[in-house]
Amino acid sequence: MSILKSTNPATGVEIQKYKEYSDTKVESIIKEAKISQMHWSKSELDLRLVCLKEIMEVLSDRKRELSLLITDEMGKPLNQSDAEIEKCISLCNYYFENSSKFLKDRVISEGCQKSLVTFQPIGLVLGIMPWNFPFWQVFRFAIPTITAGNGAILKHASNVQGSAFAIEACFQDAGYPKNIFRNISISSKKVKKIIKNIDIAAITLTGSTPAGKAVGKIAGKSLKKTVLELGGSDPYIILDDADLNKAVQACISGRILNNGQSCISAKRIISTKKLYPKIVDKIKLELSKKIMGDPKDKVDIGPMVSYRSREQIHDQVSRTIKQGATLLMGGFIPDIIGAYYPITLLTDVEPGMIAFDEEIFGPVFSCIMAEDEAHAIELGNSTNFGLGSAIFTENQKKAKDIAKNHMQAGVCFVNDFVKSDPKLPFGGIKQSGYGRELSSYGMMEFVNVKTVVMNYE
Repeated sequence: MSILKSTNPATGVEIQKYKEYSDTKVESIIKEAKISQMHWSKSELDLRLVCLKEIMEVLSDRKRELSLLITDEMGKPLNQSDAEIEKCISLCNYYFENSSKFLKDRVISEGCQKSLVTFQPIGLVLGIMPWNFPFWQVFRFAIPTITAGNGAILKHASNVQGSAFAIEACFQDAGYPKNIFRNISISSKKVKKIIKNIDIAAITLTGSTPAGKAVGKIAGKSLKKTVLELGGSDPYIILDDADLNKAVQACISGRILNNGQSCISAKRIISTKKLYPKIVDKIKLELSKKIMGDPKDKVDIGPMVSYRSREQIHDQVSRTIKQGATLLMGGFIPDIIGAYYPITLLTDVEPGMIAFDEEIFGPVFSCIMAEDEAHAIELGNSTNFGLGSAIFTENQKKAKDIAKNHMQAGVCFVNDFVKSDPKLPFGGIKQSGYGRELSSYGMMEFVNVKTVVMNYE
């Protein structure tokens, strides 16, 4: 039997060990969850909303406790962990206020026929979730899924099992049926069997592109619905008429948030030749003011999630430099305790280099020069990914046209860094996955959109 470990990346000290659940225990949990979901699906929406309101109170009451847990397990600055819990509360409130509207029958009348479209739960949804936003990623799939009458089974990342069990406790203490949300403490090698389980109706995964492909392949053989939110290499394009201060601050905020460990980070900063030297100088100046340190202090970045992750980031940076990029800041492994990696600034990055073609999951800034605006857009789209993107220009008409018609991504922000919002659909295209989370679109992913036609002559 495997042991799952939670280790503080700021100190390298083990927090806790968790025994992996046996196959028998996992099967029992799924069976119990299925029975619970069948009863839950027949409950009135008003009852589900009572539980939803209560879980907001639970999260609010436990915010600091849960924030400390997040920071200890994955290393993000404590103020950002606080913000993550607050965002979960905001999401719960959004679905509390809007679920009745989203799930209301749509009546369609024509002649002697009276038809309606109704939205019904499909069963148990397996959520395979990552460590980088250990509460937000779970809540954004589980809340709309459960509110729609489904049940949720969580397979969380091995290193944040403390967060996984804390989330399970939040659902139970909020008055939800005991088995409507369950965490199964297992390693990734056991996921295949769970996906194949007859009581699992659908799967949602947030993770790497290879993981998404593997899950999609297994689920597809059983014709099970999947939503995949995968990697990204988001381009942040700064055009000639951009507000430089606004653009640089957005790029920096969008890259160092969560210690650079976000699928929608500003991973490729592309500017026109005219602005490139100014952009680089300004980014370097602003980055020199940022503080790396203990995530429980007032710092801008903490450690990477693990020593292994830090090694991978450093290897990607080193190979990019060997390919011809210029290192202006960082790019070394500091001689201190903890999985820290300094903010790193690379310039002269071009297509074909690691920092252009691959996703670097850490605080690494890759600056790319374009000949003109058209070339900047071309470079932005020259990626296998298609999750987020950002455009910086003071011309509103041009910004809307580029964002709407030219950027190949599921999300495009203008004059701001990319972020998820409960009110807006979130997801990608190309190798960044398919399907949408959040808003009404996210709730509709895991319901049966049923047509009922009644014909009276």
